[in-house]
Amino acid sequence: MSATIIHTATEPKRKARRGRYRYHRVIFHFTAILVAALFLAPIVWVVLASFRTAAESGLPPLPPWPTKGFSIDSYIRLENFGQSILHYTGNSLFVAIGTAALTIVVSTLAGYGFSRFRFPLKSVAFVIILATIMVPFQSILTPLFLLLAKLGLQNTLIGLVLIYTTLQLPFSIFMMRNAFDAVPKEIEEAARIDGVKGIRMLVQVMGPLVLPGVVTIGLFAFLNGWNEFLAALVLLTDQDKFTLPVLMTSVRSGRFGSVDWGAVQAGVTVMMIPCLILFLILQRSYIRGLTAGAVK
Repeated sequence: MSATIIHTATEPKRKARRGRYRYHRVIFHFTAILVAALFLAPIVWVVLASFRTAAESGLPPLPPWPTKGFSIDSYIRLENFGQSILHYTGNSLFVAIGTAALTIVVSTLAGYGFSRFRFPLKSVAFVIILATIMVPFQSILTPLFLLLAKLGLQNTLIGLVLIYTTLQLPFSIFMMRNAFDAVPKEIEEAARIDGVKGIRMLVQVMGPLVLPGVVTIGLFAFLNGWNEFLAALVLLTDQDKFTLPVLMTSVRSGRFGSVDWGAVQAGVTVMMIPCLILFLILQRSYIRGLTAGAVK
């Protein structure tokens, strides 16, 4: 009898908790959908605007979709500009992939060294590397230009890769040191007992364990090399070597340098595709890499 009374008394409380839980879920999902729509709206807007006709491309942006039918004229005009969009996409891919690869190699070796080895002034060297993040890139652009000119690398894609890699290294080394610090030293000691040493230790034992960190710094380096504009604009003077961001400033037609907005929207759409694909493929490792070393 008493159990029935207690059950009857607690049943309204359970229903109230379920109601509040459903209410919170509705609010959560509504907020998530709203935030996602705010982030996706500019992307959808640009993609739809890139399919406008030549006559519509210069009109006000509302409505964003083509009102006179979909057209690929903007992509055709972009393809006919200069050496074709594929040529400039190849330049951007070379710079982005080269920056990502070189950043991964150097920062992985440096992060492993700072995490596992002892050497004089180790902490001082690490602080100096991190301190370079506080130096504005624009303030050292002129010295970098003169340095590349002395080395014969000015107006070359290789020189641009070296500049981007240098800018990425402080953050990447910091990330990789934290990733290696999160790996228990007992794993490394067990591998040494089995005869694994040197570069094999780094590649075969430590590499799979810090792979999320490697993916994270590689993704950051790729996106930076793909989207960076100022250094490419200053260091590249030959139009054949332009990357896609610099190309976007050169897509002009008509008198007095009027901007071909349709071609610009098409170029922005092309630039988004590799970034979206790469992030969607690597997002799990990217998120795990950002939290690597946060909890020991």
